[in-house]
Amino acid sequence: MNKFWGDYRENSMKKLICLLCVGAMVLTGCTTKNEPTDGGKTEQELATYTGKGSGYGGELTVEVDMLGSEIKDIRVIDHKESSPVFSRALPVIKERILEAQSPIVDSVSAATFSSYAVKAAVAEAAKQGGVDFGEITFTTKGEEKPAKELEAVQTQLVIVGGGPAGLSAAISAKEAGLENVILIEKLDILSGNGKFDMNFFDLINSEAQKKAGIEYTKEQFIEDKKTSTDSPERIEAWAEGEYTLDAWLRGMGIELNQSNGGTNHMAEADAYAGEHIQEGLEKRAKELNVDIRTGTKGNDLIMENGECKGVMVTNNNNESYNILAAATIIATGGFCSNKELVAEYAPGYEVLNTSNQLGTTGDFVKVFEKNGFAMENMDMVRVFPLIISVRRDLTGGADQFILVNKEGNRFIAESAGGIKLGTTIQAQSDGAAYYITDQSGYDSFYRIRKHVNAGYYVTGQTMAEIAEQLGIDAEQLQATFDSFNAAAAAGENDEFSGKPENRPMDAQGPYYAVRVESANHMTKGGVVANEKAQVLYEDGSVVKGLYASGEVTWQSGGYSQSVSFGRVAGENAAASLE
Repeated sequence: MNKFWGDYRENSMKKLICLLCVGAMVLTGCTTKNEPTDGGKTEQELATYTGKGSGYGGELTVEVDMLGSEIKDIRVIDHKESSPVFSRALPVIKERILEAQSPIVDSVSAATFSSYAVKAAVAEAAKQGGVDFGEITFTTKGEEKPAKELEAVQTQLVIVGGGPAGLSAAISAKEAGLENVILIEKLDILSGNGKFDMNFFDLINSEAQKKAGIEYTKEQFIEDKKTSTDSPERIEAWAEGEYTLDAWLRGMGIELNQSNGGTNHMAEADAYAGEHIQEGLEKRAKELNVDIRTGTKGNDLIMENGECKGVMVTNNNNESYNILAAATIIATGGFCSNKELVAEYAPGYEVLNTSNQLGTTGDFVKVFEKNGFAMENMDMVRVFPLIISVRRDLTGGADQFILVNKEGNRFIAESAGGIKLGTTIQAQSDGAAYYITDQSGYDSFYRIRKHVNAGYYVTGQTMAEIAEQLGIDAEQLQATFDSFNAAAAAGENDEFSGKPENRPMDAQGPYYAVRVESANHMTKGGVVANEKAQVLYEDGSVVKGLYASGEVTWQSGGYSQSVSFGRVAGENAAASLE
């Protein structure tokens, strides 16, 4: 009897201990226990902890696997970051943290907010695992690396800039038969402003156009572009490039299947063209074994006897070296993100923020000037009417909307644009302006639908609900809304535009609203290049060995022109080396 109760108590205690162990695992997170080693001793358990950080789009959540104090893996399980950027930045910041075994590392350039969120979230998770890295701030970075000079690198072609122009140049040069092509990008991820674009403009002879019954000839294109300041020779080369561009893109799996009338294209009816094209170009460049070096900044050109012989560079490891090349292509974009340069060349525009990607700092503007290269249109800046203030996303496009200030009043014609609209918005209380549209406006344009569905806009069934969320005067907003609708319904001239509105706003909600501002979207000036994308001296002669394409040039027609002349640059650079 005593033996029975002794055995019973022993077994019961074993079960209790087991249950307590299970409970401890549940309380401390998921764990995986390794098999006993070294005479019965047990290795440390793999534990998973959760942390949160605040990124560009809002809160971000990560899971961190830790084996003792060692970080084994990082997974982002929830975020609201911009997909074209975050999908490229996450592998980079993850690799840096795992290599350093610490979130105290450099952020990914062009994704600083997202990087900060990941670093802060990892630090929070690690602290739960008993490892305290201290406070992670927006400026937290890794240890500065000592400067180092490396031996020169030899190649056939070097391309500076990893956006659509640079990638197109690399691909076309490879397809033309060049074996050795190096592409450098100063940011940690391949990046160009084009990846944010909704529409791909100026494309002709596309499959989408043919399907929609749209006929647009090269001759028509040339006639339409005669009003530009571009040369007749470049316009003809541009037309030829646009005529064959759709087939070239489709050959690498980039399909633009939605024609929005005329020459505008999207990937699909509900998908931006920009990110689709950037992704496809990156994939193709890697397939062709282009030597892509991110985190590598071009500092200066190597010039000998008036000829370009390559470029001087410095990478993220603070290593400087020369890339010697028979041909060099500059595709570094404009200078919208450099307010000092904007103030110097386009005074007045520096007061606006930019919708352009943060790498557009005009790194080679002074290089072009000191070498006597021709520069044109440096005072020309394209201002995009409305972007979402807390982001760089382009917005607007609804078939009807009103712009109001913090007091709930309209203050300018909604059709206004340029620097006038930008400075007028800045002159309002707290520099605040709010874009408000209705359900019909939401239905009318994909950009609005995308941003609403992403949570960038506030929504409400009444103007009062909209006003409460925006923190503006509800009574005055309602009065403004009623006055606008009454005039529009009666066909009266609008008090700001001086002409009748196309329609009144919907009498019933839902309504959608977001804070907006105007922004410098792209600089239009730059170095002069001819129809072969060759850079020219001030006297009109060709700079041997040097080509340029994209926004860095004096004619910036947008995304498709960058791709077209990127192809031209790559093809002609390759041909010059035969």
